[in-house]
Amino acid sequence: MVESWVIDDGGTTAVSSDVVSEILRARFDTGLSETSLTGSAGRSLTFVTNGERAMVVLLEGPDDAGEHAVDPEAEGSSEGFVLSNGQHDAYPDRDTVPIDVAYGLAERIVATGSWPRDGQWVVDR
Repeated sequence: MVESWVIDDGGTTAVSSDVVSEILRARFDTGLSETSLTGSAGRSLTFVTNGERAMVVLLEGPDDAGEHAVDPEAEGSSEGFVLSNGQHDAYPDRDTVPIDVAYGLAERIVATGSWPRDGQWVVDR
């Protein structure tokens, strides 16, 4: 059975891969830079964006250090990542990906439960 995902905001409606990018864009447009989705297998997918780049993190469970998408050739850092607790973060660009890539990663993970074969990520465990 394929894992189903819901936005971690108290909702119970499953999010399909066809609409996850639209939902992430709409949430950012309303001022929500961070979105977490919870999978039916107990995993979580966190997406934090500043509108240009995004940190995409996949966790196996609550105590997992997880895995995150990377852009190993990127240089510099970016600011403007506002977490749901109000914290403002900056990340090295190598630890984030361009926003369009990030949307594609979210779609892929929601559709299949895994990173794309040609994607780049690091395991933080």
